[in-house]
Amino acid sequence: MKLPTPIAGASRSAAAALLSASLLFSPLNDNSPLVPAPLRAASTAQARELASGSGSRVNKDPESLLRLGLPGQPKGIRDVQVKIEEAADDLTRLLLIPADQALGGAKGALKSQQSSILKAVPASSASQGAALYDSIVAKVNAASAAVSQGQATVALESLQSSLGDVSKLEESIASAYQQPVPTEATKGNLPWLKGRATVAFELKRPGGKFDVDGTLYDKINLAMVIDGYTAPITGGNFVELVNSGFYNNFKIQRSDGFVVQTGDPKAEGKQEKNGFVPPGGSDVRKIPLEVFVRGDKAPMYGVTFDDDGRGGYASALPFNAYGALGMAREEYDADSASSQWFWLLFDSDLTPAGKNLLDGRYACFGYTTEGARLLSDVKEGDLIVSAKVTAGLDNLQNVQKPALAALAPQ
Repeated sequence: MKLPTPIAGASRSAAAALLSASLLFSPLNDNSPLVPAPLRAASTAQARELASGSGSRVNKDPESLLRLGLPGQPKGIRDVQVKIEEAADDLTRLLLIPADQALGGAKGALKSQQSSILKAVPASSASQGAALYDSIVAKVNAASAAVSQGQATVALESLQSSLGDVSKLEESIASAYQQPVPTEATKGNLPWLKGRATVAFELKRPGGKFDVDGTLYDKINLAMVIDGYTAPITGGNFVELVNSGFYNNFKIQRSDGFVVQTGDPKAEGKQEKNGFVPPGGSDVRKIPLEVFVRGDKAPMYGVTFDDDGRGGYASALPFNAYGALGMAREEYDADSASSQWFWLLFDSDLTPAGKNLLDGRYACFGYTTEGARLLSDVKEGDLIVSAKVTAGLDNLQNVQKPALAALAPQ
């Protein structure tokens, strides 16, 4: 049975609460979702940083959020990243003077922090790191020159390219990070993801086309980055299921304007139980709730931010971007997730800065980096033609390789 859609005319705050309450094993729940108890009020003094961002501006860029989720970054590269992103944001709104000021900050950080940034690059990648650094400097200088001539579009293109270099440099630095083995993974014999992986999904509409803002598509192709730094067990579980072919030929099981959700094999008529049953097993494999407070050294398991007395704190990987990936679970059982997951159709009006109802209550394990806006026309019954791991499969840990090979699609 489908979950009821929000009542027409209901306030956005009520709809947001309904959404947060109902990200469970839909669409088979026969009861209307219950609105959760009010979130614990957190004063400014209690929260180091509000969950969705600071101030009134919400960072909705998945690439930026992925950069911010990389561990082991020196302050200097973060300063460079923030100033370049600030300048690029100003240029999208044709604010040339603020953009020029931000670029001045970026150039200053690049000049003063070069030694500390390059020192953080692994020795094996030193030459590549130096080349990326020089490229960033050149592109920032080019953007600055373009701004001084009033060429906002040219400057923005240079900055977007420089941010690609920043991502590569930060990823190189993060590769030296000694990621701890999640104890919950070893206790439960669960797969986990070391670092990151990328996956590709292809969706089709049987007998029809997708209509996105008047443009028709025969198929929708999506690229997603799965983050094992902040959600190693959730990410590892998902990557293993994708690689096994588990989601191939699944239908979209929920699409209500807030989320696009799938992953229930019972709804597909594949089995009697709701969730992933490993080959040769009889019980559904469940994974714990995995949430990560920014600034902590490891995720928390089995508890929400509110349970831990840190409601309102920033999540290391927030539900800020359109197409953010979240793990579905039962509302009153934190450790009930298995195979159902969702794309969040993020709305900054629905979840404004500091009032995100999902961060710290559900596991966010990555972002859609290509094709996210095409999700706006995905409907129940649309078909996942294929789901594949395109990079990072070797980062999947605690999996018997022969078993993994047996599960992999032919």
